[in-house]
Amino acid sequence: MFRISRFAELLKHLPRGVFDRAVEEEQGDRYRKRSSCWQQLVAMMYAQLSGVSSLRTLESSFNAQNAHHYHLGLNAVKRSTLSEMNKEGTVLPFACVAEALMQRVPSALRREAGPLIRLLDASSITLKGLGFDAWTSQHRTRNTQGVKLHLLLGLNERAPLSFALTAPNVNDIEHARTLPIETGVIYVFDKGYCDYSWWWQIQQSKSRFVTRFKRNANLLVLEKRSVAKAAKDIILKDEVVQFNNRNPGAGRRNPYTKPLRRISVARENDSPLILATNDLKSSALHIAERYRERWQIELFFKWMKQHLKIKRFLGQTETAVRIQILTALIAYLLLALYAKARGATQSLWLLLNELRSTLFQRADIELHRHRRWRLQRSLFLQCQTVLF
Repeated sequence: MFRISRFAELLKHLPRGVFDRAVEEEQGDRYRKRSSCWQQLVAMMYAQLSGVSSLRTLESSFNAQNAHHYHLGLNAVKRSTLSEMNKEGTVLPFACVAEALMQRVPSALRREAGPLIRLLDASSITLKGLGFDAWTSQHRTRNTQGVKLHLLLGLNERAPLSFALTAPNVNDIEHARTLPIETGVIYVFDKGYCDYSWWWQIQQSKSRFVTRFKRNANLLVLEKRSVAKAAKDIILKDEVVQFNNRNPGAGRRNPYTKPLRRISVARENDSPLILATNDLKSSALHIAERYRERWQIELFFKWMKQHLKIKRFLGQTETAVRIQILTALIAYLLLALYAKARGATQSLWLLLNELRSTLFQRADIELHRHRRWRLQRSLFLQCQTVLF
């Protein structure tokens, strides 16, 4: 009886219908005879999961498993064809798959009950040199040349829920303003998202936020709250404040009229953190812990850059870069869904390592062979004469 490989089992979680509709809409397979967008997606997914370093190694290692190509709906991969598709193909089908997977994440991967926490941040990916400069140099900043990946990470799910790829000179808050604001969740972000109008939208949506005040924030202290004895070494101040300036200038108006809390948190060998939140009920220590959880999105970016292919690229065009970053996000989501479906207890890093060496192994057949071996071994030992 035929058994699918681990790679095929992982790809079962892909929303194939979403991908095919996007390909048809973009006419992505038009004029292509021996290749297709589906083959491009599977090949790029293989590149992410196997960790290959070039199109040449991708071609040789993937084609060495030609017995699996038919069941994956593929032909042999040609590096020249894949390079051309990455260079001139369409990004939309990959973006649609990533978005569809992210819509499945909240119900599939939520680990615990309680408040829903959303972490918002962005990370730059440096792209310099021959091939990259033609389209990245015009949007570079003083510190970065390349692209910027914006993510909304679900802390309960440990997975991205929304993404965007922009030039590095696009301010973080510009992307945040485009996000739909959920009701009843907690948004945690750094002071790069300081926009009082956007804070007010979160307040109006009956959600909470935890962030940091800028040093020049003009605030009026309404109340000074006492700090619990257990938190005195961590919480320096807990105050209820209000914005003192309704017209910051340049024709702007600050719509935030509700009180906020300003909490000073001690840091070792550094100046205190000045937190801002519209949560007037939780303890100051609890709010400080919420902001500390923002570090999880920094760890997520670090994990992606270390373990998936978003630092060294297989193509230099903007389309090729975007496709590779999108397949990295898709690979992470598929890995998380695969781990959930199999009830895996090890970390995603260990699971990825295991998959890299067994992508085309048929796990059910291996398990069946092992059970047969144990049975035969047991019967053999029963038939042996006891010598001592």
